[in-house]
Amino acid sequence: MDFSLSPEQREIQSLARDIADSEIAPHASTWDREHRFPLELIARLGALGLMGVCVPEEYGGAGSDFLSYILVLEELSRADAGVGVTVAVHTSAATLPILAFGTEEQKQRFVPALARGETIGAFALTEPEAGSDAGSLRTAAVPEGGGWRITGSKQWITNGSHAGTILLFARTDQSTAGPRGVSAFILDNEHVQVTREEEKLGLNSSSTADLRIEGALVGRDRLLHGERKGFVVAMATLDGGRIGIAAQAVGIAQAAYEAAREYALERRQFGKRISDFQAIQFKLADMATEIDAARLLTYRAAWLKDAGLPHTAEGAKAKLFASETARRQTGEAIQIMGGVGYTKEFPLERYYRDAKVTEIYEGTSEVQRIVIARSILAHAERASA
Repeated sequence: MDFSLSPEQREIQSLARDIADSEIAPHASTWDREHRFPLELIARLGALGLMGVCVPEEYGGAGSDFLSYILVLEELSRADAGVGVTVAVHTSAATLPILAFGTEEQKQRFVPALARGETIGAFALTEPEAGSDAGSLRTAAVPEGGGWRITGSKQWITNGSHAGTILLFARTDQSTAGPRGVSAFILDNEHVQVTREEEKLGLNSSSTADLRIEGALVGRDRLLHGERKGFVVAMATLDGGRIGIAAQAVGIAQAAYEAAREYALERRQFGKRISDFQAIQFKLADMATEIDAARLLTYRAAWLKDAGLPHTAEGAKAKLFASETARRQTGEAIQIMGGVGYTKEFPLERYYRDAKVTEIYEGTSEVQRIVIARSILAHAERASA
């Protein structure tokens, strides 16, 4: 086993860290307080190749591997998890599915602008009546004039208010219940109407919108991967997307740990630094251990994806553990800092708010446990057959 990063991976990680420290972290509290989507930053990230890190160069990307992209997400999320999820959904959930399932014409048409950050991508699967049960979606696509007429609504769509390219899922076979009647389409922002911008607990620098599709007419060239194959696209997309959310959670947890550690080294009580007290030392030791474990699970899942190996269960394990680590350890960081950690003078309360959603989106922790359980039980059955 070789746990070291390649020179190229270290270079990309260093670039992302520099941008995070100089151009994101100083503004993150303001963006959070104002609920402002930093559109100007997206153009900057695109110019640096960070909006298409793992997209091949022939399609406008940086041509790096998936692990490099995960390193970027971790660094961006350490500075502002809202920026992290914007890039994660744009890349994992919008750009990469077109690369994986699109025709050559679709790749050439849509991917370069996404990879360069000229267009922001979104993933529109969730509906008011279709959350974890994605197969129950009601948005309908009806054949018309050689294309499709799409009508329906979508909920909690990350990047929804700013996306120019939207991977949207609709039912094309109205007679077939469940996931088998679902297809995937590539839509433009002109095809959808933003009906609401969600007010959230955290991630306030990201956009989360409700969308309405009022009889949008699209050609057959907007169908991705063929009719009734949308659920295949969605599940494969979530397999990779969960690794990205795990990286986001690791970044949040790392930021909280660093803030708590530095505070513990400076804060004095009873004539000594609080870092000299065993109770604080044990908290920091547990934080560092869990964050390292979450990071290794995340990197392993990314390595498997890069190698073209199965990674469904491994991605689920990474997301499950990393998200719960982020939620626990942001709370512990506030505990170390005491009253000041509860105030907006320090970013700990923002980290705490941002961490919670990593246990919910791209599949709740309960869903991750189902995915993991199915995998281990299927493996046991095959071994005993």
